[in-house]
Amino acid sequence: MRAVIAEDSVLLRVGLVKVLEAVGFEVVAAVGDAVELLAAVEEHLPDVVVADVRMPPGFHDEGVKAAMIIRRQWPQVAVLLLSQFVEERYAADLLATNTSGVGYLLKQRVANVDDFVEALQRVAAGGTALDPEVVAQLLVRRKNDPLEKLTPRERDVLGLMAEGRSNAAIAAALVVSDSAVAKHINSILTKLDLPPTDESHRRVMAVLRFLEVGGA
Repeated sequence: MRAVIAEDSVLLRVGLVKVLEAVGFEVVAAVGDAVELLAAVEEHLPDVVVADVRMPPGFHDEGVKAAMIIRRQWPQVAVLLLSQFVEERYAADLLATNTSGVGYLLKQRVANVDDFVEALQRVAAGGTALDPEVVAQLLVRRKNDPLEKLTPRERDVLGLMAEGRSNAAIAAALVVSDSAVAKHINSILTKLDLPPTDESHRRVMAVLRFLEVGGA
């Protein structure tokens, strides 16, 4: 897979290049701001972009805006955003533009190379990866909404779905069987009144409802 990295910190940028190359990615460009990022994507059309949320010149949301442009103009390019702090609206903005091939992680996740690489590969393959701390904050503040119909276990399952985990990974995290996870997911989809269409689409709709960025 071919990747473009956009990170203004030289040390982190070099580190990301080394991590990606060590696991088989070809890093075709490593840049320091959003303008260079868009130019690199247009030139190389990579499989995946890893970008900082805040980059020069304003260090505000340049990376998010660039990511949304990439998703509109080159929807085949997956995007994984990295952030210093939990900023839920950035994750919501990114998922609102496209529900496949997107991810939002805290920079501290890079330190756990195996988990970071697994999340990146999942995003590059068309899946999602949402930082567990973002999910945890959403769960804490969600009150008086349709998700109240869910049992505590179903909320746990939906939170793990929002992180982008597969059924098997959810089962391992909760120490339950795959069939138990499947039953919980079916119950979640029913309680959220999501129509029986494509299963993957229903999962995405459930996560979007969880994030308050869309609905069925």
